[in-house]
Formats: sequence, C-alpha cells, structure tokens
Amino acid sequence: MTKISPIPVVTVQTAPFEDQRPGTNGLRRKTAVFEGKKNYLQNYIQSVLSSIDLRDRQGCTMVVGSDGRYFSRAAIEVIVQMAAANGIGRLVIGHSGLLSTPAVSCIIRKIKAIGGIILTASHNPGGPGGDFGIKFNVANGGPSPDTVMERIYQVSRTLEEYAICPDLRIDLSRLGRQEFDLENKFKPFRVEIVDSVEVYLQMLRNIFDFTAIKSLLTGPDQPKIHIDAMNGVMGPYVRRILCDELGAPANSAVNCVPLEDFGGRPPEPNLTYATSLVESMKGGDFGFGAAFDADGDRYMILGENGFFVNPSDSVAIMGANLSTIPYFRQYGVKGFARSMATSAALDRVAKAMKLALYETPTGWRYFGNLMDSGRCSVCGEESFGTGSDHIREKDGLWSVLVWLSIMAAKKQGVEQIVREHWARFGRNYFCRFDYEGLDPRAAFYLMRDLEAVISDKAFTSQKFAVGDHMYSVEKADNFEYIDPVDGTVARNQGLRIIFNDASRLVFRMSGSGGGMGSTIRIYAESFERDPERHNRETQVVLGPLIAIALKISNIHERTGRRGPNVIT
Repeated sequence: MTKISPIPVVTVQTAPFEDQRPGTNGLRRKTAVFEGKKNYLQNYIQSVLSSIDLRDRQGCTMVVGSDGRYFSRAAIEVIVQMAAANGIGRLVIGHSGLLSTPAVSCIIRKIKAIGGIILTASHNPGGPGGDFGIKFNVANGGPSPDTVMERIYQVSRTLEEYAICPDLRIDLSRLGRQEFDLENKFKPFRVEIVDSVEVYLQMLRNIFDFTAIKSLLTGPDQPKIHIDAMNGVMGPYVRRILCDELGAPANSAVNCVPLEDFGGRPPEPNLTYATSLVESMKGGDFGFGAAFDADGDRYMILGENGFFVNPSDSVAIMGANLSTIPYFRQYGVKGFARSMATSAALDRVAKAMKLALYETPTGWRYFGNLMDSGRCSVCGEESFGTGSDHIREKDGLWSVLVWLSIMAAKKQGVEQIVREHWARFGRNYFCRFDYEGLDPRAAFYLMRDLEAVISDKAFTSQKFAVGDHMYSVEKADNFEYIDPVDGTVARNQGLRIIFNDASRLVFRMSGSGGGMGSTIRIYAESFERDPERHNRETQVVLGPLIAIALKISNIHERTGRRGPNVIT
C-alpha cells in the first residue's frame, strides 16, 4: 500500500490592493474583478483569515457556503486550500457549496464555529457579467462588526504574502468527511460536506408549530400558495421544508433550481424584479405568495390579487402576533429593533406591548449586540429583511413561516391581517426611492450640501407648503447610534428630517453596491390614524413629502436623472 505523501503548504508573494475595505455586507465587486485580477480573491481571503487571532485560528472550525452564483465553486476551492494552509482544523461546507445565509448562521451557532465565509452578493445579479461577494460572519453567527471589518481592511492594505495548499482537492458533491495530511501539521485537515437544509430544518421544527402550518396548507380551506425561489439558494429549502415537510403541493414552488446567473434576472424579491410572482398573484388564483433573494435572508410577501405587504409593516405585524409561535411562548419577547430608515410601525407595537424599541443604523450587525445581551427578540429592516434571536441574520423562510403561523392561528388571509393591524395601530405609509449608479463625487457632494442645509439652525423652524399640506420641521440631523451594550458610536448614518405630524424624510448613501457607482436612497413616511383613510394610494399620500425631498436635495438637477431607478 502506497502512503500518500503530505500536501505541501506554499507561501505566495503578493502586493496589497487598496480597495478591499468591506462594506455593510462584506466585499462586493464585479465578478470579473475577483475572477480576473491576479490574487484579488486570495488577498482578501488571507486578510479575513489573518484577522482571526493566531491562537484562535489553530485547529478551529469554520463554515463555508454560497448562494450558488457564478464563480462560487472556484472560490470555495481557493478558500479550502487557504484555510488548510492557515491552520484551520475543520471546514463544514454545504452540499455542492450551497448554504443559505440563515443556514450558515444557524450552523456556526450550533457547532460553535469561530465563524463562516458566505459567498454571496445578495440580491445583486450573478453570472460572469454580474457581481460577486465575500461575507465573513463571526462566532455569534452574525455579520462582522465594524471592529472586525476594520481589522480585515488593515491587513489587506499591507499584505505581502498568502499561504495556500494548491494541490488540495475536495469533492463538493460527496456528503461526508474528507481528511488531508499536510506538511508540517500534526493533525489532518478535515472537510465535512453537509446536507444544505437539514440542520436549519431541525431548528425551524423547534421554533414553529409545524402541525398547525401543515393543517393550513393541506386543510379544506387551504390558501393556494405560490413561492418563487428566484433560482437562488432557496430552491432546495423551499422544496424540502414547504413542500415535503409542510405539505404544500410541489407545483406551488417555482424557480427552485439554483442557477449561476439566477436565470438572467436580479434575484431581488421586490415589485420591480419579482414580476412573474406579482403577475401570478394578481390573477387571483393564489392566496399567499412569497419570493426570496439569492442567499435567502430577504423575502417579499404578497396576498390575494397581488396585495403587497410593505416590509416595515411586515415586521410590525409579526411583532404583534408572536404569541402564535411556540418559540416566543416558551422564551418570551424581550424587545424590538429596527433600522432607522424602517418605518415606525414597529414602534407602535412596542409601545402597546410595553417593550423596548431600539433604532439602529442600517446593517444587520447592529442587531447582534442587542440580541446577544438579551435586549431584543425580533428585528427588521425596510429592505425586505426580518429575523429574530434564533440566529444572528435576517431570515426569509423563517419570516414566511411566521406569516403562515399567523394565518393559521387567525384563520384569515394576508390582506385581512394587514388591514386589521392598521385599524388597531394606525397605518404608516412608507416608500423608498433608489437612485443607483450615480457618479460617486456627485453623490458625495449632494449629501454634504444637503447636510449643511438641514444642519442650519434656521431649518428647524422651516415650514413647507405643498398643495393644501403644511409640513413644519420638528427635528433634522445626521443620525448617530450609541450601542447600549458596549457604548460604541456609529456616526453619519443618514440624514433625517422629522416633521411635527410624525412624517419623516430620510436620505442615505448606500454601501452595498458592487463598485457600480453610488446609490442614494430617499425614504418618505407618513402616519395615518383614521381607518377611513387607510385605503389611499401610497404615492398619493407621500407625494407632497417626495416633492419636498426633491426640492431640498435638488437630486434631479444635480445628477441629471429624471427619476429613481427603483421605487419600493
């Protein structure tokens, strides 16, 4: 019997890249940058691995998964070779390299891994001409906090070499354990290929009443459901959990085969991109519709005839109905949190339930400390993300199961649940305008000048008359957040103008693009208590606020745009 000789560890000389500062969701770039720029991928992976203290790194376990987008398999091979060379003891990888972001968070927590690497650019398009991203989640299962992102960036700026085992090959299609002997290493390096769904499914079983949901989906009054996995990672999860476990008919799930380019459309679950779902729901044949983004952390809910559930309303409705879910009956509800840009609908629920409400910057990492310290049970963002303290990521399928649980308990459809919620708490009309692909300099100066305008003392006494509406400014600032757990301060988190009738305007420059220019988002919100006025068109209600936003920012004149790319 021939003894296989140990795999050599090689040190490769490299030069640093100046642009490897991770953003809100890790490092996102055009796929061509990762694929075509020599050592670009290797440098960043080395920076991530080197950001972990050497003593913690030796022999530790890490989780690796992807949303299945183009270049993921090639990148996973490099990550495996570099993890081995850098002293990681064990990698747990999803079958075929696939793991949803919530599943990665779940597995990190369950096996007490030191962290995980997720290959995703979320809702950004895939394929050779699309985007690619690398996200590092820490030991609590959540995204890297600012301190870790800064450490990764500092390493990347001075990097001169990386370590790799170029001869190490793994088979992502074979479930089970693979072991490798490395040169100068006492213990073998282990790779475990695991079922992408199983651990996550077990967790959901312990959170929800599967029997109640199955009765809803298979009973005499079952709402026909229509689920669109948008050819991202969620296909296998939808099939296994909603169809096999919970009894939804197989034909109720569409686009369930993960594709490297997501079928040529952005895997973004909103009214602009999930058009086939919207059209199907408008036909009136289905009572419940949902779509997921590429990595499964975002979702959209539609009711009969295409009734759209605003994500800000969705988290508020969930919060008001947590008693329908065994997990919260068992562990109680500690508090709520939302990003500053999300509507204040959740605040009204928190007040009625006498619970704390935390307002954070955009970015899921800010919720982690609140949940780890027992302050917060449920949190949400207006960008179609909701989650709870069961993991440390937003969770699309969990959110859908919350909705199905509420429907099963109330024996009501989506629209009825939403309208009853409005009648009880009032309605927060809300919309978001996205101006994408702006010249970064123009965007920067626009925001700088707008901040100067709203920071002027005279601005807080300003009144705006639009038609028969009069809006008086009550407060205007650049939002900053002081973490109640560790006291860290996050500044420059968005410009906000609050009017004396609780209407709001928010302006944010977004940091989650793939190097395709800058995005400015404008959010408008207006509260309506009177149920007689809950049926109005969102754009009509918010039209006067939008007019004020366009006037004070001069965004069309300054960018040459005639309107936003996307309205949600």
